[in-house]
Amino acid sequence: MHEVESWRLSVVVPCYNEEQTLERCVHRVLAVASPQMEIELIIVDDASSDNSLVIANELRNSHSNVIVLHHEANQGKGAALQTGFRRATGDFVAIQDADLEYDPTDLLRLVEPLQKGVADVVLGSRFLSHSPRRVLYFWHSVGNRFLTLLSNMFTDLNLTDMETCYKLFRREVIQQIDIQERRFGVEPELVAKIAHMRLRIYEMGISYHGRTYQEGKKIGIKDGFRALYCIVRYNAHQAPVALQFFVYLFIGGAAALANLLLFLLFLATGADLVASALLAFFLAAAVNYLLSIWILFRHRVRWNSFLEWSIYLFSVSLISLFDAGVTQWMFQSGFSAVHSKIIAIVASLFLNFAARRYLVFPEPTGKSW
Repeated sequence: MHEVESWRLSVVVPCYNEEQTLERCVHRVLAVASPQMEIELIIVDDASSDNSLVIANELRNSHSNVIVLHHEANQGKGAALQTGFRRATGDFVAIQDADLEYDPTDLLRLVEPLQKGVADVVLGSRFLSHSPRRVLYFWHSVGNRFLTLLSNMFTDLNLTDMETCYKLFRREVIQQIDIQERRFGVEPELVAKIAHMRLRIYEMGISYHGRTYQEGKKIGIKDGFRALYCIVRYNAHQAPVALQFFVYLFIGGAAALANLLLFLLFLATGADLVASALLAFFLAAAVNYLLSIWILFRHRVRWNSFLEWSIYLFSVSLISLFDAGVTQWMFQSGFSAVHSKIIAIVASLFLNFAARRYLVFPEPTGKSW
């Protein structure tokens, strides 16, 4: 992409109960326009209960380059961004929160790598900058850095601020991405998906004027846990095999615990040893399957539902025979029933992972977003 004389930047502003700052935000974003850069500002009101929508409509009536979209029910930041991205017509697309924690004048610098054709995505970092940054919550910063570190481990990027609001894209890039997260989990989701697209990603320092909760900050601890889940969920299917196996240890551990408890329950009811082992294994396999597609692998990527289930049940059947055989052999060798089952579970863990990774949920090459 060659440098052009003029271009359009679409700025998507997700808005929920921001009547105190929305008008100032819009004016400050529009002020960065120049003869070379036209601004298309898209406000997406996410069913605000205050006067945000009224203010947004007044701004639209007085500015021809302001577009207002509205959700009838509150759906979250991710949903608002998806709505705005679909409507964008600019060469490049930026995210701007309505609360003015981020300074719109930074957009002038952030857009430069895109405009010059050297980047596909540019992220603004609050931790790289020498610009003014409001001092706020220590544990928030620790949480942000931890989530960024974990995200980097899965994406193999060296970002300093994964959770940043300021993310700028070439329009054709962001409009290819199907956003699934409704709330603040959209930040790690977007980073995961642009990482998988093998794009040219740049990071630049920005200023930051954060708010306290008394001033209207909305993100909370539950969003931190959701971000943790999203990092794993949207990255694990393409992570290195060793990292996938590490994640699978938690899935396999949960299923193994269910396997053991069910086995003991069936034994306590007087069921035969082998029958108890087989029944417990298959029930635990269902737990394993659900956790696998919820956290680690992608559902119906190569196979349809029927084929995926058929292949899964086939692999489970073979491994169940191995599990039952090991359990019986160890028991006949003098081990207790519990110890025999534990040894079989550990041995089956590696077979289960291999079968799921390479047979049931094989990750195809090519696009994954």
